[in-house]
Amino acid sequence: MTEPDRTGQALAGRTPWPGGRSPLREFLRTETGGAAVLLAATVAALIWVNVAAASYETVWGTELSIEIGRWGVAQSLREWVTGGLMAFFFFVVGLEARREFDIGELRERRRLTTPVVACLAGMAASVLIYLVVNAGEPSARGWGITMSTDTAFALGVLAIVGPRFPERLRTFILTLTVVDDFVALAVIAVFYSKDIAWDALAAGLGIFAVILAVRSAGMRSGLVYATLGFATWVALFHSGIDPIVIGLAMGLLTYARPAARSDLERATDLFRLFREQPTPELARKAQVGVWYAISPNDRLQQIFHPWTSYLVVPLFALANAGVEISGGLLGRALRSPVTLGVIAGYLLGKPVGIAGAVWLVRVVTRGRVRPPVGWDAIIGAGVLAGIGFTVPLLIATIAFTGERLEEAKIGILVAALAASVLSWAVFRLVDVLPERMRARAERGVSEVIIDLAEPVDPERDRIRGPLDAPVTLVEYGDFECPYCGRAESVVRELLADFGDLRYVWRHLPLTKVHPHAEYAAIAVEAAAEQGAFWEMHDLFFEHQSDLAIKDLVRYAGELQLDVERFRADLRARAGADRIERDIASADVSSVSGTPTFFINGQRHHGAYDVATLTLAIEAARQTVR
Repeated sequence: MTEPDRTGQALAGRTPWPGGRSPLREFLRTETGGAAVLLAATVAALIWVNVAAASYETVWGTELSIEIGRWGVAQSLREWVTGGLMAFFFFVVGLEARREFDIGELRERRRLTTPVVACLAGMAASVLIYLVVNAGEPSARGWGITMSTDTAFALGVLAIVGPRFPERLRTFILTLTVVDDFVALAVIAVFYSKDIAWDALAAGLGIFAVILAVRSAGMRSGLVYATLGFATWVALFHSGIDPIVIGLAMGLLTYARPAARSDLERATDLFRLFREQPTPELARKAQVGVWYAISPNDRLQQIFHPWTSYLVVPLFALANAGVEISGGLLGRALRSPVTLGVIAGYLLGKPVGIAGAVWLVRVVTRGRVRPPVGWDAIIGAGVLAGIGFTVPLLIATIAFTGERLEEAKIGILVAALAASVLSWAVFRLVDVLPERMRARAERGVSEVIIDLAEPVDPERDRIRGPLDAPVTLVEYGDFECPYCGRAESVVRELLADFGDLRYVWRHLPLTKVHPHAEYAAIAVEAAAEQGAFWEMHDLFFEHQSDLAIKDLVRYAGELQLDVERFRADLRARAGADRIERDIASADVSSVSGTPTFFINGQRHHGAYDVATLTLAIEAARQTVR
């Protein structure tokens, strides 16, 4: 492995090992950036329709048709965006929901209880308020408008108004949005679909059954799934059920998993072959091997998420957010039960329903099921849930036309703007609290999911720092790994800065990549037999390029160890059991390379420079106060 040229790369890189990065954080970063583009598209739509309304309607009303044999789909450009491209958006939402369910915060199934119940309560409260405001009016048909929270806008606003809040709050909000998207799509299919053509519906369900069958058979061809997914979409379109539901269903079917050891080893072997003989054919094989080492969920998110965030959803906003704003419209909207019902449903129903449900779950379970974050964060999440845009506009365009549709759009836009401002106010209020109360209000008292499968054992593990320290930093490392060498100076600085930090070293020699790593691990354990583990550990990192057997023996002499005993322990592979146990614990903890850090049992994602790790350690200290 060649040492990186830039320090920044070294403090973010890892030598890959079978067994990383934070997919959720990457998802949020893309979603947050997409929120800015979505906002710009919304403003552009409002300007366009108010400057040149005729051209706006002409462009989006353009008829487009696709025909294959006797099957065909004919829609306006707006309908293609709304019912076609938006299927990709819901596909990506389904992918992230499946990831969280498989390997994320929701892999502990009981953690689903709070966000799911809170989501359903928030939806029910907002719908009830809308129905009360519109009681006895034909506009009651639009009750579904107030159900759904917009993922992109909500997460984008959260990044601005609540950046210091824990990632669990983002997971909580993401779960809320995924659940209400799923329920909203079910509502669209059942209550807002046209007259159902049962033969086309049966065809769609039959094709979806084929998708389930080929998935169970282990089919890995993306082309097959894309063809079957499109066929299902066409069948649902002709059935009268909104076909975008297939997007969410396909996303939820796509499993996520850590990279498997066998796949990573195969990718490593293919890269070695390419390095020895750099031909185009071997380059392609190495590329394919690396690509297929990660799960389908990762691969598809990598492909589709930027497109949906930066193109599909903004196009949807550009096509649907346009409303001619005039004094007459605003005056009518202020008196319209549609506008008032949407605003009240989002600004009152969502926060009251969500916060009330979280409180009720905790009371009913007698504290066994707790919210993932503190009450300030829960209330803030409830207010953020009042930001509805994509799905509400979708339902509004199905439920209403003409003046009622314009009034609904005004309500959606006003509620989204007001919810953004109110969420900022809620998150700022906690700043006036004392530090201890502020930490509790933000983070709560719920238990965190522990990623480190093998708990730290002071009787067995190699430890630096006080044994009773509130924060423990565990590193899986390899003495020949250049990235571990870079990280070592960072760890020493952290230990100097934090007197209450406990550091644990665990072995993960990457023998296929670093030929001397295994014997270096054995040598440091042989030195430990003579009470010199950390001295030898530090010496190895000072001489990473000189770790041959003769060098190991020379270092034993420099440390004034009993060299003969050291040689004997090397031959006997002293400490091999400890090393194997460390490797096994890395395997079950899904460690994918070196160095990999865990802070208080939770995997640290991202860079491991002093500033980043200091922030992570400070956050961990807050949770144990």
